Amino acid sequence: MKLENKVVIITGGTKGIGAATARLVASKGGDVAIVGRNDDNETKAVVSDIEKMGRKCLMIVADMGKADDARRVVDETVAALGGVDVLFHNAGGGTPGGIMDVAPEDWMSAFDVHVHAAYYLVRAALPVMRTKDEGAIVFMSSVAGIQAGPGAITYGVVKGALQQFTRSLARELGGDNIRVNCLAPGIIRTRFHEKMTPESKQHNIDNRIPIHREGTSEDVAEAAVFLMENEFVTGENIVVDGGMTMRIA
Repeated sequence: MKLENKVVIITGGTKGIGAATARLVASKGGDVAIVGRNDDNETKAVVSDIEKMGRKCLMIVADMGKADDARRVVDETVAALGGVDVLFHNAGGGTPGGIMDVAPEDWMSAFDVHVHAAYYLVRAALPVMRTKDEGAIVFMSSVAGIQAGPGAITYGVVKGALQQFTRSLARELGGDNIRVNCLAPGIIRTRFHEKMTPESKQHNIDNRIPIHREGTSEDVAEAAVFLMENEFVTGENIVVDGGMTMRIA
């Protein structure tokens, strides 16, 4: 599927991986609706960059932890840009702690942002997407949804749930020619890892990542756009981690 003149929704699209993906989509001729909690200077820079490419960029301030906001994102995109061809649910965040550390409200909040938002976004977008001859949905998972890490039980569970949602939804929507796939990044240099100590960073590069560098937002953006464009990949979880999860520790 060519992205030229297509409309792409990117939640968490104002920073990091989402912003890199928005810029890449625009470079391929697509119009973008980026979603974030704040309309700050970084957000304005993304909008400006996309508009300089001659493409439209709609900024929607919304909280993906709220069902009404998720539905509103789709409604506003359709009203402003004329439809939805691709949905990329990239919004999220960490919830540290083991089973006895994570408060019930934090557990539920993580599901709201990662999993429940995906449910509401898809239900709102599907009636519009089904009017087209093709479409793509991409979810943002993590290597934490494949292998268990210490002190991150909530994050691992919600990211694992998105991988199963991907498979189930891909099976259901295959007849509509709507492909559904998932991304599982490893250690990517974004704000998600901003509290990592220099010692931990060096340990990862020396011992955990076979190609001996952290990933970039652009590395993941390229994989996201591949899943939007490729017409014969569906129900898959693409790992982008420099080989970290394939190795024997």
